[in-house]
Amino acid sequence: MSLINRSLLEIKLGSYGVGQSTCLSDATLLSTVRNYKRQVASRLYPLGREDIAKKIPDSEYHVSRKIDGEFSVLVFRENEVFTLNPGGTVRVGLPIFDEAQKLLADAGVKSAVIAGELYVTHPDNRRPRVHDVVSIVRQPKNDDELSRIQFGVFDLISLDGELVQSAYNQVWEKIGNLFDEGQRIHPVETLSIKGHKEISRQFEKWVDDEDAEGLVVRSESAGSFKVKPRHTIDAVVIGFTESTGDRQGMLHDLLVGLARRDGSIHALCKVGGGFSDEDRREFLSDLQDLVVDSEYAEVNSDHVAYQMVEPKIVIEVSCLDMISQNTRGGPVNRMVLQYNRDGRQYQVVRRLPCVSVISPQFKRIRDDKAFNTTDVRISQVTDLVPVAMADADASEMTMSKCTIQQREVYTKVLKGELMVRKFIRWKTNKESDSDDFPAYVVHYTDFSPGRKTPLSREVRVSNSEEQIIELWDQLKAANIKKGWELHTGQKN
Repeated sequence: MSLINRSLLEIKLGSYGVGQSTCLSDATLLSTVRNYKRQVASRLYPLGREDIAKKIPDSEYHVSRKIDGEFSVLVFRENEVFTLNPGGTVRVGLPIFDEAQKLLADAGVKSAVIAGELYVTHPDNRRPRVHDVVSIVRQPKNDDELSRIQFGVFDLISLDGELVQSAYNQVWEKIGNLFDEGQRIHPVETLSIKGHKEISRQFEKWVDDEDAEGLVVRSESAGSFKVKPRHTIDAVVIGFTESTGDRQGMLHDLLVGLARRDGSIHALCKVGGGFSDEDRREFLSDLQDLVVDSEYAEVNSDHVAYQMVEPKIVIEVSCLDMISQNTRGGPVNRMVLQYNRDGRQYQVVRRLPCVSVISPQFKRIRDDKAFNTTDVRISQVTDLVPVAMADADASEMTMSKCTIQQREVYTKVLKGELMVRKFIRWKTNKESDSDDFPAYVVHYTDFSPGRKTPLSREVRVSNSEEQIIELWDQLKAANIKKGWELHTGQKN
């Protein structure tokens, strides 16, 4: 039986088609891909070039050139070949697949799950970028574009139904045996290297001289590392928290954002490192004078809420990496805000895709820059990694309004005190707009003036209308007993 229901594919060009994981007859493949991506992400420790000598022990390593492409897993089974990424996208009919099928079949392999990067080669040999492959695989213009897509292999997940759990030097030898003769599908460029000095020299050659994205450094005994040059971004400060304990009176960390093309502010990341003690004192003093109101609240790693500030101070932030997808292949959503200068208040727009910033560090204040769509533009990020809807006008992407489905208010007088219990059930109509919202909500409010805490609330959520009605009934049964009267006109 075929692994793919081809009637669920969208044919883009010739035999090249795209579908979602729902077209696969083996539902375990997507979880395999996601689990592998999660495990790899947890094992690879991110470093900058300045950390090579300080944090990479002297040992024997496999050092690979990091390819700027789309992480994908190539699946070969029963003479079918396709790729699957953590987002659940299935690709069939790429020219690389004929070569992959021949190489694996010639090696006597019956089935395989292989990790690698889809990337695009350029006639002028310039560095491949993830934007290039994303553009082509979404909508190729011609066969020539598809023929420029290649697959760099860096790991084996399973062969002939067995998980590959060998030491990496054995895995790498097997990758070479399978794909050394390949043209479009091939092992990523990898060297056996000993010690951090040789790693530094290879970084200079591949990254400094040849503009590679970075290095991946693997060792069975010393661990695995992802080494990349640090990026710098100019961002506007939108919030801060103060340190506690013996560091009270000093900044703890900053919340920073970038300007979208429509002038709204996209929250980017929290910056807590790179400050001197003097920086922390001065920042706190300056920012306390800029505090404004906000509809939006966010907390730092210690669960302390940020005090939001006027978007006035611009800082330079360095980071090791920016990632636009989570380990399940979904977007990294961050809040978009509008700053109302007249009312001195941040207003919520909605969450939209952004990035996770790895190891952000404060570098300096940019007194020469201000909050505008040029100095702190979001394209500083999107020039490096693809971010969906980055150019969209956030103000036009308003969310659907809620629909009240049921509302009941009950009252009871006890010892001369009026007690009120209120139930509201509504449909958010936002479950398709954002993962932050369930489809249905029940909210229960209990006001009893004689209690130590007069007002209490309970919330239940669900994506099932049948279940939310059950939760409504359970809350009422538990809280409305003898003596409670339905307030006239409140039952829908």
